Amino acid sequence: MAKQDAQLARDVVLALIVQQPRHGWALHEELAPRGEIGRAWTLSRQLVYRAIDTLEADGLVKRAQPKDGGGADKVIISPTAKGKSHITAWLNQPVEHLRDVRTELVVKMMLRERAGLSAQSFLAAQHEAFTPLLRAIESSPAQTPVDMWRRESASAVKRFLTRLEKSL
Repeated sequence: MAKQDAQLARDVVLALIVQQPRHGWALHEELAPRGEIGRAWTLSRQLVYRAIDTLEADGLVKRAQPKDGGGADKVIISPTAKGKSHITAWLNQPVEHLRDVRTELVVKMMLRERAGLSAQSFLAAQHEAFTPLLRAIESSPAQTPVDMWRRESASAVKRFLTRLEKSL
């Protein structure tokens, strides 16, 4: 798993824990292809548990003491104050790359909605962050297949953001 994907996995798992402390299996179910978040972005059970271990090592989550007879997968994981602070900042941070709109931006919008966070200021910041890049791509000649693809992708992202803003 690439470092960028591992970071996204970690942030999404942490956001779900911040929204509702739960055990690893419940997180896996949420991120499975039929899960609410998994419909947009999936994460295997193994990678969910790896993300939990990393979050715990970084002091962003803590595990409750297991109850007698309970397996490790039934231990409730909850966020620390540091974890809550991290997720607040992450959910408000615009996505940096156009390629991450399909994954990170869509998941952030889903998580923001579930948390009852306003999307208007976030989308305005996202639109502002992408404006220079979108202008540069639109103004450059689209002569090669790569250039054409970048232009079409940029156009789609621009339309998507506009539609999201209008739907609020």
